[in-house]
Amino acid sequence: MLDTTQSAALGFDPERLARIEPFLREAYVDGGRLPMAQLIVARDGKPVYSMHAGTMGEGREEVREDALYRIASMTKPVTSIAFMQLVEQCKVALEEPVTKVFPEFANLSIFAGGGSGPVPFHPGKAAGPMRFVDLMTHMSGLTYGLQNRTNVDAAYRESNFDFARSHLDSDEFITRLSRLPLEFSPGERWNYSVSTDVLGVAVERISGMRLGDYFKQHIFDPLGMTDTAFGVAKGQSDRLVDAYQYVPGKAARLIDAGKTSRLAEPGKFDSGGGGLVSTAADYQRFVTMLVKGGEHDGARIVSPKTLALMTANHLPGGQDLTQLSQSLFSESQNAGVGFGLGFATVIDPAKTLIPASKGEFYWGGAYSTAFFVDPVEAITMVFMTQVYPSSAYPVRRQLKTLIYSALSDSRA
Repeated sequence: MLDTTQSAALGFDPERLARIEPFLREAYVDGGRLPMAQLIVARDGKPVYSMHAGTMGEGREEVREDALYRIASMTKPVTSIAFMQLVEQCKVALEEPVTKVFPEFANLSIFAGGGSGPVPFHPGKAAGPMRFVDLMTHMSGLTYGLQNRTNVDAAYRESNFDFARSHLDSDEFITRLSRLPLEFSPGERWNYSVSTDVLGVAVERISGMRLGDYFKQHIFDPLGMTDTAFGVAKGQSDRLVDAYQYVPGKAARLIDAGKTSRLAEPGKFDSGGGGLVSTAADYQRFVTMLVKGGEHDGARIVSPKTLALMTANHLPGGQDLTQLSQSLFSESQNAGVGFGLGFATVIDPAKTLIPASKGEFYWGGAYSTAFFVDPVEAITMVFMTQVYPSSAYPVRRQLKTLIYSALSDSRA
């Protein structure tokens, strides 16, 4: 949908915005590379462009405007905001050791070899203290099984930490995690990890509420996000799109049908790192809150200063991710990009080789969903689709290029 009057009034060229849907259809949707695509672009919280194309999935109807998507790691910014609400209330502090909430983490050690098959992990030196800020910045020494790089990653896969919803509760998750070595001492490097899942459990222990209940009371209800939750509500499975996996040179392969997905069943664990299901419209309300400095429709979620702290670069010495990251996979390109408290943040637009503003922040999900917030231009984007992994196609770069090429009135 393109309201040419509104888009022009908000500083966009309508003809250039109109390039987006034909591009997505021709490059991705019509050939089955992406089964569906849904996009909302806004400025000052007001939509300037929206579209949806494709189908709900295998043999299903045209994608609904209120379709539900697995947003995976786009859960992480929500969890980070929730934790910072508790920081604002002085119930916890970023510099405090995580042992304040997790006594299980009192004796963590650094990986020193072993851990292959029946061979136990070799005794490693004691890790330095892990702080809550280390969890928020992915500098905790934790990892993801999907990194598939070390024996520590393999141990994560054995415990299925990446997808704990059906087989672990929060306490079991922490107990099992505490028995494994860290990849490095906290604060030394950057590694995409289950850190935000641990942060979600911290929210539960500090607040005394299950994470999904906390989100609903303190974020979703105030923002009017009625369709976002861990899992799918009873009777709503027909709104959940099918999930697919990338197959090189071919149409994507179905891996989870929406109508029969186990997401309709209760989960044991609310994954603060990747468990939410949401709609494009709901997540648009969340990013509108972000671009407006922590408030939307009269609901103050966090203060502007808290959000400024979250979106600043917290990597040591002002480094970017090319200098500090050891991850084989994350939801960020690395050049010119730092990391804050739950968000990647652009620190050198020229190095990204994509149109951007300094201070822009963003993240994405493993099923190729994405968002960005440009506080300089007051522009937001929410993109939904459902193909794993997010590294399969350069669609995020292409969307940013198309959006910024349509901007006719820059505020920089």
